[in-house]
Amino acid sequence: MTLGVRAACFDDAGRIFLVRHTYVPGWYMPGGGVERGETVAGALVKELREEGNLEIIGTPELLRIYQNRKASNRDHVAFYRLKVRQTAPRRPDREIAESGFFALDALPADVTQATLRRLRELDGSMPPSDTW
Repeated sequence: MTLGVRAACFDDAGRIFLVRHTYVPGWYMPGGGVERGETVAGALVKELREEGNLEIIGTPELLRIYQNRKASNRDHVAFYRLKVRQTAPRRPDREIAESGFFALDALPADVTQATLRRLRELDGSMPPSDTW
């Protein structure tokens, strides 16, 4: 089994943080794989720091663990909701093309379908799924 983390990261203004990678199309919530010997909580802290210079405020809320069939039949994603602060703007590099905070009513046009589904689950307009 493989395991990853992904998070709906909100700032004090209620905006969500999204990233656009250089190697796949679309905007995503930050996250990544849990490495061997790493805890899920440790992976969450690491990925948010690496992808957005984000620090967690308070305690992250684990919302659900999804099966991610798009990656493989054995992949799972631990999905969190949390508040963050950005320590510095995230500069583009070989992995992250762009990143930023967006109002929920002003998301980029090419937000991924999985990201939109998670946001609908968060606002209660869609029931939670078991698959990413």
